[in-house]
Amino acid sequence: MLQTLMVKLDPSPEQHKMLCETMKRFNEACNDIAETVIRLHSANKIEIHKTVYYPVRQCFGLSAQLTVRAISKVCEAYKRDKSIKPEFRLDGAIVYDQRILSWRGLEKVSLITLQGRQVMPVRFGDYQKVRMDRIRGQADLILVKGVFYLCVVVEVSEASPYDPVDVLGVDLGIKNLAVDSDGEIHSGEQIQKTRTKSDSLKSRLQSVGTKSAKKHLKKLSRKMARFVKDTNHCISKILVTKAKDTFSLISLEDLEGIRNRTTVRKSQRHNHSSWSFNQLREFVTYKAAIAGVPLVYIDPAYTSQECPICHCISRSNRPTRDEFACACCGFSGPADTVAARNIAFRVAVNLPIVARFFAEPQARVIMPG
Repeated sequence: MLQTLMVKLDPSPEQHKMLCETMKRFNEACNDIAETVIRLHSANKIEIHKTVYYPVRQCFGLSAQLTVRAISKVCEAYKRDKSIKPEFRLDGAIVYDQRILSWRGLEKVSLITLQGRQVMPVRFGDYQKVRMDRIRGQADLILVKGVFYLCVVVEVSEASPYDPVDVLGVDLGIKNLAVDSDGEIHSGEQIQKTRTKSDSLKSRLQSVGTKSAKKHLKKLSRKMARFVKDTNHCISKILVTKAKDTFSLISLEDLEGIRNRTTVRKSQRHNHSSWSFNQLREFVTYKAAIAGVPLVYIDPAYTSQECPICHCISRSNRPTRDEFACACCGFSGPADTVAARNIAFRVAVNLPIVARFFAEPQARVIMPG
């Protein structure tokens, strides 16, 4: 498995200025190349290289390999959406490969700039240090609040999956972000409170419309994204750890395309569109792969309307959003916990089928409903 690590650079003031100038010139070159890409209607790197290589080097003073990386960056951006011209911020990322970046042990890195090679110290914690010997491929140089970081790709080994003795079903939602079949609830109440407070402040800032207000809006958006991401990281870590400690298989709903399949009230649209279920699912997937925890996806149809005792499926089984009461046998309980039990049950009865996929714990398996 490949992971991205953030490595902080610690350049001198002179080197910081060199990197800023190199970054600005690199992205100016990207914007110039984008004009040619649009004019030729081509994302072919070889064709674009023949057209712009020497003019870009002469006009912007980039090294040979930085020019190659700029061409590649523009072509890849154009491939994603050929209906618009790619535009790059002057503080956008610089792509470095092995020809223009080299590591000097674990303490320093050598980067090409407009003024030539510069050797700079790096800072990272214990988590990054134990993985730095697994660096693969290229790295991106980014600027965050005046601080330079290298986004390096490392290869992380995956543990061999074990033979599960139980199933941990997980129901994903908005009010409760995750509820497992053991009844443990990971509430989304704090996220909702924080988002409501943030939206109120955003509304006031948008009505002001000043330059300072717009700057504050961007800062607020990044802050909320970090908060949600941290919450999803914590929940996914708890779920995977619990499954590993009990030798359980994790069963998740396959919610792909749920926003297109479902409709909600106007008052609920914002929460529905802000629901970060896919991020949580991705975190659980890669953490499970590293820990060797088997993971499967099931069809989510009727998991919240089925009775786990008599398996009667009816809308009347859900008198309220939080309660489940079977109209046939009278069984009742918390609705999200019942849904998680159904998710676990649907996998448990198909364990012989699931066993074929244990060799590939990241494979998506849609179990029959």
